[in-house]
Amino acid sequence: MIKKYFELDKIDLKQNNLFLFYGLNNGLKNEIIEKKFVKKNNLKLMNYDENNVINNIENFFNELTNKSFFEEFKIYKIDRATDKILNIIEKIKNINLEDSILIINSGQLEKRSKLRNIFEKDKSLICVPFYADDNKKLFTLAANFFKEKNISISSESINLLVDRSREDRQNLKLELDKIEMYCYEKKNISLDEIMILTNLSENYQVFELVDNCLAKNTKKTINILNENNYTSEDCILIIRSLLIKAKRLLKLKEINQKIKNSDDVILNYKPPIFWKEKDIVKKQIQNWDKRDVHKLIYKINEIEILIKKNFSNSLNILSDFIIFQSKSNNSI
Repeated sequence: MIKKYFELDKIDLKQNNLFLFYGLNNGLKNEIIEKKFVKKNNLKLMNYDENNVINNIENFFNELTNKSFFEEFKIYKIDRATDKILNIIEKIKNINLEDSILIINSGQLEKRSKLRNIFEKDKSLICVPFYADDNKKLFTLAANFFKEKNISISSESINLLVDRSREDRQNLKLELDKIEMYCYEKKNISLDEIMILTNLSENYQVFELVDNCLAKNTKKTINILNENNYTSEDCILIIRSLLIKAKRLLKLKEINQKIKNSDDVILNYKPPIFWKEKDIVKKQIQNWDKRDVHKLIYKINEIEILIKKNFSNSLNILSDFIIFQSKSNNSI
């Protein structure tokens, strides 16, 4: 049956615990899953990809059905689902998931989609469409963010952010995260600064520079530095992005000590790592020792102080540091 996302609070999860989330608004999907399922019901989120499930059906069903008395309840999410998963859905319908929940996550589905039709017509299944956010909604989300963070910004700047989010709150959130890092020690931001921070569609993303540095892709890192006209003002954003990614890498390494499979570490990390990042994050895990990541974090803090003291030469300082860290044989 069809439900709207704001109606999910009324669903009895003991009676209906198999969901289809479809549509391109991934930001809203993630928000709903976190608020209405994970936190509200104290469930552990387990992420899967359709191809992994299809290629390892037996292992997946063992995970669904084999639970110990002391094991915490879980929510299972299968991403990038298509009609290929229909046979598995039929089998899952006959399984007693008990206190667990299964969410089938898909992109845009046409009306003739078999997957969509099954969930819409079966009263035991819940089908939830996630349409693109309109500009009014995104403006409200952005305005509330700046109010909460106590950052002064003009309505014109917020409108620019909304336009560049391409009707997806996930894109908007990524831009807001960048701005929050940039405004770490300031409480206002101008339209010109917003244009610089968010005008990266023609160049490499700052996060791509950082990711390739941590993945020790030296050639790619140098190319990104050479192909972008970074300024001294960009250095603070880049170094803080590097710090955030390094701290995430440290957490991933700590988890990797317990769970030896790096794919499982990435799939179950919170907040979720986007599938597009999976390969490069896996390479980061493989290329860094936990002790060296600790040293890197301390070094990043030292470099930030050095950049602030030598602002006129900050770009050279940062570039040298990033290239050095990207080399596979460096020792911090």
